[in-house]
Amino acid sequence: MKKSALYFTNKLRETLLLLILCFLFNFSSAQEVLDRLKEQYDKVSVTNPERLIVAGKYATALFFNQQEVKAGQILKDNIQIASRLPDGKYAANLYAIEAMNYRISERIKESKSSFDKAKEFASKSKDTEIKGYISYCEGWLYTRNNKEGEAVRSFLRAIRYFDQAPPSRTLNSRKSTTYKELTSIYANWNEHQLQEKYSLLALDLAIQQNDPIAIFDAYMLMGYMYEQQYIKNDTNHKLRDQAEKYYLLAINTYNKNKATIPFPSNLSFVANNLAYLYFSFFPDSYQDQAIQYAELALKQGTATQQYTHVASAYGIMAEIALKNKKPERAKAYLLSALMEITKSSVPDQNIILSIYENLSEIAEQENNLAEAIRYHKVYMETFKSIYNQEQLELGKRLEAQFDKERQQQQLIRMQLETDKKEQQLRLMHTVSLQQKQQYENLKLHEENQRKELELTQLESEKRTQELKLSRLETQNRAQDILSFKNEISYKEKINKYYVALILFFLLVLLLMLYAYKQRSKSMRQNKELYNFSLDKERQNSKISILTAMLDGQEQERGRLARDLHDGLGGLLSTTKISLSQLTNKVDSPMKNDMQKSLLQLDTAVEELRRVAHNLMPDLLNRYGLKEALQDYAVRMSNVELDIDVQFLHYSNQLTKDEQLLVYRVIQELVNNAIKHADPKQIIIQIVEEADYYTITVEDDGKGFDIDQVKGNHSAGLHNIQSRIDFLKGKFTIQSEKDVGTSVEIIFPKK
Repeated sequence: MKKSALYFTNKLRETLLLLILCFLFNFSSAQEVLDRLKEQYDKVSVTNPERLIVAGKYATALFFNQQEVKAGQILKDNIQIASRLPDGKYAANLYAIEAMNYRISERIKESKSSFDKAKEFASKSKDTEIKGYISYCEGWLYTRNNKEGEAVRSFLRAIRYFDQAPPSRTLNSRKSTTYKELTSIYANWNEHQLQEKYSLLALDLAIQQNDPIAIFDAYMLMGYMYEQQYIKNDTNHKLRDQAEKYYLLAINTYNKNKATIPFPSNLSFVANNLAYLYFSFFPDSYQDQAIQYAELALKQGTATQQYTHVASAYGIMAEIALKNKKPERAKAYLLSALMEITKSSVPDQNIILSIYENLSEIAEQENNLAEAIRYHKVYMETFKSIYNQEQLELGKRLEAQFDKERQQQQLIRMQLETDKKEQQLRLMHTVSLQQKQQYENLKLHEENQRKELELTQLESEKRTQELKLSRLETQNRAQDILSFKNEISYKEKINKYYVALILFFLLVLLLMLYAYKQRSKSMRQNKELYNFSLDKERQNSKISILTAMLDGQEQERGRLARDLHDGLGGLLSTTKISLSQLTNKVDSPMKNDMQKSLLQLDTAVEELRRVAHNLMPDLLNRYGLKEALQDYAVRMSNVELDIDVQFLHYSNQLTKDEQLLVYRVIQELVNNAIKHADPKQIIIQIVEEADYYTITVEDDGKGFDIDQVKGNHSAGLHNIQSRIDFLKGKFTIQSEKDVGTSVEIIFPKK
């Protein structure tokens, strides 16, 4: 009973949250926004770069109001103008908006093409804000492609760019949007500390801007965040109290700024959420507060004609009445909720369905079977109408899709017929030319025949003369022919012998060539097999040498750590005890000096322990890589440096040797960053994928020239490369001056 009665209340609370998120960016009706942006767009001159900024906002508003064709045309026209400007930031901004619009429309290839162009134009600009916006766009696309690890890196890079950018009209809104994206991702990862961190940053930004609407919405979201955390961990009442605190701050912000907040219905949003919080998660003594805020939501929702909010308030009051065993009052509230929800222009059928179900259960508890059956019948009819409507809408969508495909097929057929007719016309034209050429050829042929006839007559006379001579020569030729035939017969016999001999030698030559090729092939294969074995031996030798070298280094580190801790540490401790005993025996003037010496000995002992721990961390051997790195980050962090370690999907399957290698590589990278880059923040992220591990170490320090460092062949890079070779992995370095450095290491699982 209780579960079904609460259904529509929870459903409405989810709807309220979605509306609040929408109101973060909407301060008037959709048509008013479009009209205002269109007026600004038409007013600005085509030659003014400000028109390109307005064009991006106008196209985005058109896209979200289902005017995709018009939005695409505006982007296309203005991209052509922006591409010709010397500063690439305008074209980069428009291409980024186009890429995100394409991604929402599931046009993946077009989205990737537009984003690549956005990156190309951003690289031609010195504007750090547009570089940050492109990084934000990259993270946004990664998020929609379910690559949240890459998205986090892009968002953090965007924030670094935004922090370096000078103030502008769009800077704070872009930074706030990036904070909210990070909050969402960390919420999915259950990283509550990071989620809270970026939520508070968004709230601080709203307070700096002194924007009541942004402050109200930030308080509301903070309250909702803590409420969701409390639902997952209902033993931590501090989370519940934090949710109550931010909901009350939202209401106080609204009451102080009624004149400047254009949506009075916001108050009913918060009041419903707070009433539900008091009723569901606080003791029964808070029932009066729950009723108070439910009535506030009822009053405010009625005044602003927010019938869905009114129904939600009635639902909470019905739950309270049922809890107090007042079914008649609960029934009255449910009927009121039913009456209010039907006043909505688009009533939620699922809420109506839940109301009828609850009314049927109340009637059944009261043994009023006729009324229970009546409400149940209405419930079934509503359920059937919802189901039939969903099936009808599905059928309409399928029919529309079929009509669209059929029209496309007809268009293709018409295009084919047009092409066929064009080919026929070209063929007829060619035949006409051929016929004309044939006619001219016939005329020339007739002229040739006439001239040939004249030549024939002349030749006939000539042949008559030649016939007389030929008769005389015939007798001589008969003798010559006989001699020639005999000679030819003899030469044919000789040629046959020559041909047979040549064929024999060719066959022998082919056999010799085949044998030579087979032998060469065998020798080449043997040589390749020998080279492969030699390379394998070299690789095994290199691995053995590398293993011995790393083992030697670690053994030497262990020996040094033990010698420092047991030898020098014991000596310093003994010296401290001796000086402590002497302190009580010396005079007061020297006692202060002795105390200073003891403090210096304490400092030396602590420094000795830190050096010994860095040489051989005990936590790594005892508890593993995760605890060792977190302890290392805490020890290396200070007031001016924040080191953050993140493990994603890590299952602790690395061997001790692999953990030690990873620890040494990260230790070397962090020490290099502290020594050379002067960073404010270092992020260490270890991600375990299905077949490989990814380690990322990023800092926001000075950066450096990668080519220059590679040419130096430094010992630090050599040590890192040696350990990564042992892991059979590879690493890449990305660095930009005054932005920071990112090192990514990838090695396979064994």
